[in-house]
Amino acid sequence: MSGYGYRFFVRGEPVAKGRPKFTTRGGFVRAITPEKTANYETLVKLSFQEQCPNAVLFPKDVPLYVSIAAHFTIPKSTSKKKAEAMRNHEIPPTKKPDCDNLAKIICDALNGIAYYDDAQIARLEVSKFYGDEPGVYVWIEEL
Repeated sequence: MSGYGYRFFVRGEPVAKGRPKFTTRGGFVRAITPEKTANYETLVKLSFQEQCPNAVLFPKDVPLYVSIAAHFTIPKSTSKKKAEAMRNHEIPPTKKPDCDNLAKIICDALNGIAYYDDAQIARLEVSKFYGDEPGVYVWIEEL
């Protein structure tokens, strides 16, 4: 990796991209983004803008590397021994949301504010972890 990049953190439990609902009005089909998806995309945008205040769009022809590390809350019912193993990344989450849906919501939210289009992403890494502070760490760099 070379060039410049951005790093930021989205606070709160990670949310996956929800499937749109479809409705017909006047003979036309219309897709409606679920409210939870729209709210989380707004949170991602605001987090980026707040933590990267001098950000400029990557040029259209620049291939990008994006790394997403989602941290989920350790369930309260977890034993102390298992919770410690989760904190040490020895036990990763195997529950929903799926990695691909986590990536989709983050990458879509950053269209037009970090890069022109998420089609510029040539390398993508998505990881899920347990931790004491839920949220998503995002790194965007020139490839």
